[in-house]
Parts: sequence; structure tokens; C-alpha cells
Amino acid sequence: MEALHAALIRLPRLADLSPDALEPMPLKGVAHDHVRLRGRRLVARIPRWSQLGLDAWTALDRQATAFRRAEMSGHTPRFAGLLPPGEGLPLGALVVGEVEGRTPVLPGDMPAIARALAALHRMAPPDFYEPLPAPPDPVAALLAQVEWQAAWFDNAPLSTETRVLIAEELAAARVGDLLPPPETPMPLTAVGVDVHPGNFLIDGHGKAWFTDLEKLQYGHPASDLAHASLYTSTRWDPAVNAELAPEDIDAFVAAWAMAVPGDLADEVLPWLKALRRLTWLRTLSWMARWSVEGASLSPGMPEDLRAHMDAHATDILRPERIEQVRGEWR
Repeated sequence: MEALHAALIRLPRLADLSPDALEPMPLKGVAHDHVRLRGRRLVARIPRWSQLGLDAWTALDRQATAFRRAEMSGHTPRFAGLLPPGEGLPLGALVVGEVEGRTPVLPGDMPAIARALAALHRMAPPDFYEPLPAPPDPVAALLAQVEWQAAWFDNAPLSTETRVLIAEELAAARVGDLLPPPETPMPLTAVGVDVHPGNFLIDGHGKAWFTDLEKLQYGHPASDLAHASLYTSTRWDPAVNAELAPEDIDAFVAAWAMAVPGDLADEVLPWLKALRRLTWLRTLSWMARWSVEGASLSPGMPEDLRAHMDAHATDILRPERIEQVRGEWR
């Protein structure tokens, strides 16, 4: 906290900040700690580790760019400053606007989350994408990420039945059996990537705010629609911990389609099933990694949150749960 305060008062607008104004917020998530700056409507966002495997400066630059660009959506915290890596802050930190809101309650808040995603997806693209990734074929890039993470399936404590089911889904994804015809347009928009419902807050007017922009990049909107509504995501955060019915998911997608231009909705909808499978495999493979390396991935994570993550990994990698989820597209 001393190092954080020393870094904060180097920012001109915070030169008079009192050490007593720093209020640690409840520990949440696997990658960041948060400290509220009382009386300033600001929050310091302090990385524990880079989920993308980036060095400290690259990770900070990406996040700062993400917050700056996403601000025009009207559904993300504003960017307020960057604290460079240094003694006591080895990964640096960002200062962002504080969002006053509550945890989403599902399914009731899913339409609000859909509208927040739509606001991201309909933003005008920048003149140049760097330093944020913008793969020319986001579906191929997502499959490549799944292939890279799939190595953790080999070392994870999985049942034989689970391994068979995952192998079937990987093989089907590789041949693209759910992909639309090759001539189908492939949209490229800003995407939040880590858009599980626990990364949103609902303000007093019912508006959803997306708060974790670490992985924001340019990609396929259908992956966001999948990640926000899959079982693997709606059970991710213990404060949300809900399961959506098929009609809830349909209503969520419909709310998103109503909030984006008609041509974008027409381009995205044919990709929903294929991207739902790939996004689910991305989460499964990441959780396989967690089941192998969880204790070392996020030092300082609260024990109750770690226990929830462990239990969630066990649940979603059970053969019965895999059969349930893949039933959505089979």
C-alpha cells in the first residue's frame, strides 16, 4: 500500500491524496487486486499476473489502450492514469473510474449485459489496431488458442469418459462441422473476450458496465455472446453462480441483435453455434490448466475463491456436464 500511494501521488491530479484514502476492495477474480481511492471516484487496478503471458509494460500498455478505446462505448470505466512497474508494484497498475453497481442477477440482467456487449461491438474501428490483437481470421485464431491450451488436457485429472468426449469435440471443431458456408461474411469488431457475467456491474438505472478489459481485442462478436451465456461462464463467479435456461439464452441473443445494426446481426447469427463450441473449448482447456497449475497461477488469491475455482473446474470437466453443454449444438 505504501508503494501504491507513492506511485499515485506522482499523478498530478492525485498529488494531494492521503494514504488514508486507499481502501482495499474485496478480493475477487484471478488476475487483479483493486483499491478504491475514497472521495475521488477512482479505483487502482493492480495485476497479480498476466493471463496473456505478457511482460509488465506490454500488459499495461494493452490495458490502458483497451480502457481508452472502450470508453466511447459508454459501458466501461474511464481511463484515469497508468502507474509504471517499480519497487512494490512489480507489474505496475492502472487507475480507472469507479463504477457504483451491484453484481448481476441472472437471468434478469442478461438483456442489460447484451446491450453492453452491443455497445462494444458497434464501436467504430480505430485507424490502426495495435497494440491490441486483431487476427484477420478470428475463428482460426480462436481454434489456435484452443489447440495451444489443449495440452493441459493431457495432464489434468480427467476421467476416461471426459477425455473421449473432449477428443470428439476437438475433432469436430478442427473439421469445422458447425461453420457456416465459406462465403458467409466474417465480422471483426471490438470484443471483450472475458465477458462472463461476474465481470459486469449493474448500476442504479439497470445499465450494465463491463469492468475487466485485460483481454479486450478485435475479434468475432459471437465469441462474446457465447462466453457471456455458457454454463462455464455463468457459474464462474461465486457471486453470480447461475444457470441459464435455453429460452434465457435466446432472449439474451435477441436483446443483443436489437441493439446492433441489422447488417451486423445478420453477419453474426450464422456463426453462433460454431463459436459457442470453440469458446466453450477455450474455457474448458483454460480450466484444465487451472486444475494443474491453479495454486501457482494466481498468488494471493483468497482461499474461498480458490476453492470455488477448484470446484468449478471439477464440475465443468465431468462427463455429465460436458454432455449437457454440448447438447446445445448437437
